[in-house]
Amino acid sequence: MIDFSMYDQKEPKISAYKCQKCGSLYYPAPMVCSKCNTRRDPETNKGWETFDLEGPCTLLSWTRLWNLPEGYTKKNMLFGIVEFENGLRASGQLEVDDPKTGMSLHSTVIESNERPGNPVKVFLFTE
Repeated sequence: MIDFSMYDQKEPKISAYKCQKCGSLYYPAPMVCSKCNTRRDPETNKGWETFDLEGPCTLLSWTRLWNLPEGYTKKNMLFGIVEFENGLRASGQLEVDDPKTGMSLHSTVIESNERPGNPVKVFLFTE
């Protein structure tokens, strides 16, 4: 029997980091924990845990981008900064008809190939 599991498409994820020594959360990951000075090895992440950053969040700020780079097919795009329930903040695409600061959103991760080059993982915030 042939194992096709290696061909399964997995949902894209963006990782956040937790210092195992003091429990501080980070996104993106620093090289040194600002609370306990634990160093993070960039290849092995020794002393640090990773977890997927997605789910419920609150819109802190947003803007509409009109002058998009070459390759985008949209006329404009909304861009937002959110805070997750664990206190971490991130930015990404905002797909909401009428954005309001303080509104509850849900975050997922998508692979965007709208710009030239290889696809990149981006946050997508929706109601």
